Amino acid sequence: MQSVPVGSMEYHEAQSVGWLTFPSFDGLPFLRHAFSTRLGGVSTGEFASMNLNFGRGDPRETVQENFRRFCAAAGFPYESLAASAQDHHTVIRRMRVENRGVGIRFPRDRESVDGLVTDDPAVTLVTYYADCTPLFFADPAHRAVGLAHAGWRGTAAGMAARMAERMAQEFGTRPQELIAAVGPAIGPCCYEVDEPVARQFRGLEGVPAQAALREIGGGKYIVDLWEANRRLLLHAGLLPENITVARVCTRCHSRLLWSHRATGGRRGGLAAFLRVLPEEE
Repeated sequence: MQSVPVGSMEYHEAQSVGWLTFPSFDGLPFLRHAFSTRLGGVSTGEFASMNLNFGRGDPRETVQENFRRFCAAAGFPYESLAASAQDHHTVIRRMRVENRGVGIRFPRDRESVDGLVTDDPAVTLVTYYADCTPLFFADPAHRAVGLAHAGWRGTAAGMAARMAERMAQEFGTRPQELIAAVGPAIGPCCYEVDEPVARQFRGLEGVPAQAALREIGGGKYIVDLWEANRRLLLHAGLLPENITVARVCTRCHSRLLWSHRATGGRRGGLAAFLRVLPEEE
């Protein structure tokens, strides 16, 4: 299977389904990960074709079939999927075998979960995106992983650090041993905000305002969610060489990736996948 560079990631395709991976995570033999694209599903109209978001008007059965096709192509057991219930907060949930199917095959059982962690090979973590920032975490020493959704609210609330702290609590993870990646999200080329949002990035601990915020006049600012999250990971104790930034803007790549801003909200959605592999694999 051939791969094509996209930013700091690699594009893969099989069975007409496309997805992205990080070379730094591809090199970790204890896990499998992927970030979906718009390509290879069965959705139609404004959701065409690989929509992985429920609740936007696409029939549930269609979205489930998209998940099945994505899993078959990218190498995840469909029955193992367990999803978040995102609302832009910093609640983190540990997922175990009994949580398989939550939010995918079965209705979600919680209303606020923006971060997921596990060391259970029976579970594949799933989180959702369409401009917000995906954060991937891997702890090779303890064979544990985490996924987090960090839009501007989650970023400003320190989701990156909360994930490192939670993995330390659950698995004994040491920040300097964590491998992390900042996934595709709306980039500093395109993320224009107003003063109330900009205010949240002034005085953000570990993130100098000039690193993540640029005034462009008329009460408007550019926020760099990529750099803000990278700085937050460093502040949490991760080593710079262990952090990869995708440098893939969802709005600029809106023919490949779903972007809320590029579509004016008429869209499907993307998903991140992360699984610990059984030791025999």
